[in-house]
Amino acid sequence: MTTIGILSPGAMGGALGRAWQRGSARIVTTVAGRSARTQQLAEGLEWLDSVDAVVAAADVVVSIVPPAQAIPNAEQIAAAAARLGVRPVVADLNAVSLPTMDRVAATAAKAGCEVIDGSISGPPPGPHGTDTRVFLSGAAAEILVAFDVPGLRTTVVGPEVGQASAIKMSTAAVYKGITALMIQSLRTADANGVADYVATDWADMLGPLGADAANRIAVAVSKSDRFPDEMREIAATQEAAGWGAELYESIARVFEASYRTRLGANNPEQADAVHDIAVVTDALRTPRD
Repeated sequence: MTTIGILSPGAMGGALGRAWQRGSARIVTTVAGRSARTQQLAEGLEWLDSVDAVVAAADVVVSIVPPAQAIPNAEQIAAAAARLGVRPVVADLNAVSLPTMDRVAATAAKAGCEVIDGSISGPPPGPHGTDTRVFLSGAAAEILVAFDVPGLRTTVVGPEVGQASAIKMSTAAVYKGITALMIQSLRTADANGVADYVATDWADMLGPLGADAANRIAVAVSKSDRFPDEMREIAATQEAAGWGAELYESIARVFEASYRTRLGANNPEQADAVHDIAVVTDALRTPRD
């Protein structure tokens, strides 16, 4: 049985771990020192006492953290591997730029660990019809393909580290970029007293994208503490490709501003219950306490 270690078991990491369990992998993680919410999100996984214990037990260590923590997490995994004399494959599934992924790969390589570059598209996988796509690249990428289950589809896109991250940087630029445009437009509409009309027009003209804009915005803003870092990773990827960083630097600032409002004080579970555009506009115009 292949053992997969997950650092860390947030909403996505915990759900991926349970999906891989259904695909017959052993999943280990640690919640030492973590919040009660994180412990709840890690339910059903095998809890070990420490990061060292996870790295020692795992054939593959999967890093799923906010973008700003990707390099520190890689350093933590590499240090544990070197200290323990083990060489797990390190799979970075974070939303990071190609330059950041290069640094992650170099950090893992110093500890003698092979690297899988990965990216995730879609919601956290569940047993009831979600559609989560995982894109992988690198010489060892085939390792995780064996554990697909209904609701989770894994695709190896190429042999080079960076190819999978390039997909995430290009798709998230659209998915999250659209949401940032909606936030900025809704705040402008609200300032002019026409937010309800704008929301109705979105529902009429944008199909599923606009049908529940209130929920889309509320959920995004609840997670927008880490979105500015992701937008800047996108900016770095676009700049490295020769297209400039200005657009996504601006979008990062939209998410920073929205997180400072009362809407940003919700956790994702609370935000998922919001479907009223008036609630969203009121919370976006109110600074968080």
